[in-house]
Amino acid sequence: MTKAYALSIGKGKSELLNLIQIKMKKLFLCAVMLLLAVGVNAQIMRAEELEKYAKRRYGAKWTDAAKNLAGQLQLDKNNALTYTQVIEAPNKTKTQLYVILNYWYTNTFGSGNSVIQLNDRDAGVIIAKSNVDAIASHTGGLNSYTIHLTSIIKTDIKDGKVRVTYTVPYYDVDVMYGVGILGAQEGTIAPIVQEKWLLDNCYPFARRDSHKKTSAKALIMAHAYSNVIIDKIEEAVKNGVVGNETEDW
Repeated sequence: MTKAYALSIGKGKSELLNLIQIKMKKLFLCAVMLLLAVGVNAQIMRAEELEKYAKRRYGAKWTDAAKNLAGQLQLDKNNALTYTQVIEAPNKTKTQLYVILNYWYTNTFGSGNSVIQLNDRDAGVIIAKSNVDAIASHTGGLNSYTIHLTSIIKTDIKDGKVRVTYTVPYYDVDVMYGVGILGAQEGTIAPIVQEKWLLDNCYPFARRDSHKKTSAKALIMAHAYSNVIIDKIEEAVKNGVVGNETEDW
């Protein structure tokens, strides 16, 4: 009886240690996600807000939504996802439009990872890089990864019109190898490896994708963000940034 009791105690301790390791692993993953969420204050829209917007427009079934959207989208010659829209602005000069858009870009991309990369008044060109952290994530059996959206927004300005070009060149991904569900059970803690996933290797542009659902969500989120960006630029062009940009003052 004493020997059996000792074995029972030993087994109980082992199970308890496993539970503690799993709990610690979950806390570690939560801490990582919290750190990723910090610094999004410079973004136009946080990932959770963007997800609500995307669900309203395209539904919550990411794979089906991406499949439906695939027929409307085509990667450019650099295998990037690019949208272009011309916004008409009758009776507004190039200088007036530049002042409005320079104001909008400065307010929108003035800090954090979202920055203005080119601002050329004479050429009438403004280019910025925008980041939305953690637009999609997944914890598999072995690995865990989080996708971040990096997009390039370019405006070309002429008298009476603005051309907006929105480009997603790739997905920025934080991968933790060996830190999936099975890794959590073993109490594994691995470093974050930063990768760039090319869109032509991701669903729906690639049929075979080991992270199909996550890629599908990333595409829908990127597409939804293009709508947000272009709508906000159009609103600024037509009605000003704060609504009181007038020559009468």
